[in-house]
Amino acid sequence: MPTKKHDQFSMQNPLTQYPQPPFPAQGQEAPGLDSRMKPEPDHGEDTYKGFGRLAGRKALITGADSGIGRAVAIAFAREGADIVLNYLPIEQADAREVIKLIEAEGRRAIAMPGDLKDERFCKDLVDKAHEQLGGLDILVNVAGKQVARKEVAHLTSEQFDATMKTNVYALFWLCQAAVPLMPAGATIINTASIQSYQPSATLLDYATTKAAIVAFTKALAKQVIERGIRVNAVAPGPIWTVLQPSGGQPAEKIPNFGGQTPMKRPGQPAECAPLYVLLASQESSYITGEVFGVTGGNPLP
Repeated sequence: MPTKKHDQFSMQNPLTQYPQPPFPAQGQEAPGLDSRMKPEPDHGEDTYKGFGRLAGRKALITGADSGIGRAVAIAFAREGADIVLNYLPIEQADAREVIKLIEAEGRRAIAMPGDLKDERFCKDLVDKAHEQLGGLDILVNVAGKQVARKEVAHLTSEQFDATMKTNVYALFWLCQAAVPLMPAGATIINTASIQSYQPSATLLDYATTKAAIVAFTKALAKQVIERGIRVNAVAPGPIWTVLQPSGGQPAEKIPNFGGQTPMKRPGQPAECAPLYVLLASQESSYITGEVFGVTGGNPLP
């Protein structure tokens, strides 16, 4: 089975560039640890090379301890940005690893753990990030809650509320607090999903929130472009993150996770990060209100 590649730019067959199913059966208690996944995800620790495209930028990234958020944090640091990382306190062990990687690039890594379901915390997070970084010009909303349920009768109001609060309310609160503090040229990048358009039967609440994020992104982009702020979203398909074996998928789906895509494998967090870099950088100056898929060949509408 292929292992992590160490050259980001050499031409490779995308079908075999990363591990393909079947994978070992596995499960973890949420939120889970990347280090316990088999195979371990690639967040770009050994593969991402930066070119200074975000030099001097100041970013707040949620869900920055693992998965896509971790990959984005690594990439942003290697592109020259200072970063405030948000994650749940229970995820501190993973966060420490990311902080070391950011600091190894000579960039600032400021940890601000806390629960995004709390409105006051979200607003304080933005204010403190702005204060600690000496400004804020990139907001990346990655943190999300995903718990599979096979029947609507099994989806409790408590879970529905927690998914909404984590995935939609938090995004609203963070954007609401950030926009007045952001200068012209700043960017907001939200994380939608292929579930926004092609919802799985087991992800009723999650898919609902991701569809909301698409609409939120497009509407906010129209509001804030007059300020010179751009808003876009990335919509991943099946990505090999700890979210999946810690309740995000039914246990029986993990061994063949991602195998139904045209590429016959799941994506890796490291394969998402370059798109976030592009949308954060000035290279994407004429792009706003868009949603970009990273789906392994299942196109978005």
